[in-house]
Amino acid sequence: MKIAVDAMGGDNAPAVVVEGAVAAVRELGASVILVGDSAAIEQELARLGPADAGVDVRHASQVVSMAESPSHALRRKRDSSLRIAAELVRDGKASAFVSAGNTGAAMAISMFVIGVLRGVDRPAIAAVLPNLKKFTVLLDVGANVDPKPWHMFQFAVMGNVYARDILGIDTPRVGLLSVGAEEGKGNELTKEAYDQLKESSLNFVGNVEGRDIYNGHCDVVVTDGFTGNVALKISESLAEMLGAMIKEELHRDVRSKVGAKLAMPAFQRFRRRVDYTEMGGAPLLGIDGAAIVCHGSSPSKAIKNAVRVAAEWARAGLNEHIKAALEAEMTHGSREGNRE
Repeated sequence: MKIAVDAMGGDNAPAVVVEGAVAAVRELGASVILVGDSAAIEQELARLGPADAGVDVRHASQVVSMAESPSHALRRKRDSSLRIAAELVRDGKASAFVSAGNTGAAMAISMFVIGVLRGVDRPAIAAVLPNLKKFTVLLDVGANVDPKPWHMFQFAVMGNVYARDILGIDTPRVGLLSVGAEEGKGNELTKEAYDQLKESSLNFVGNVEGRDIYNGHCDVVVTDGFTGNVALKISESLAEMLGAMIKEELHRDVRSKVGAKLAMPAFQRFRRRVDYTEMGGAPLLGIDGAAIVCHGSSPSKAIKNAVRVAAEWARAGLNEHIKAALEAEMTHGSREGNRE
């Protein structure tokens, strides 16, 4: 099983991306295809030591920038590292691809080049966030800012399968993000999505509030891409602020420094629990392949773990399970009748 890696995507590409991919090969036994400027990639590989049997290089002459529009990337960057990585998946030469590049372009190229799963109208970007018990899958976090109720229903089904197959949660609890827990709360989109989810065979726990993303009340939180993206960015910013404030206070005086040294094992465990690099990146659910998009600023550890998660996705047969789940729900609740 080979994982294609967009070596030119990200703020610190190709150095950090190549380093992370090589770490996945050496530490996890993965096989990767590094896609991008072959000369630059080979230079980074030489810097990292002797050649690894699990690393192949595929040249691509173009790069999709972070500021580039998805449509421009599709039309004008046919030999970009991002597109070639997607084509490797389409052609069966790679089981999945990983990119820390332009997320919008990654979604557009995935839909156009790889295609969309049968039964899926709109793919979604899912974020895996830590909670007090384990993890919460939040989706959509940016692909669909104005979805229809049945799109959100599909998000729920896809998130449910991901939580079960990849996170190992037997019967995921699915919640719908709203402004209150009571039925009937929220805007028209939320109310209509609630009605569809209530009729499903999912373990639907009803409306949930923002605090439920992190308290472990549910395993999958469904929302539109606009709200989900705002929630994700606030969460990331809050985590950075809290980390900086704790560090500042621990170094404020001698007593604090002594206390910090004594508490260091606990702080290290805490850091591991909230470290986004442990999950690597966000899966693009609903495409007819497997793709993980990472932060542009991702360190090598995140790239390594993104390769790991991409391989787990492909190995688990996640897409076949998503298709089967959607078909089962169509039969269960006559979902076609709700597309109005």
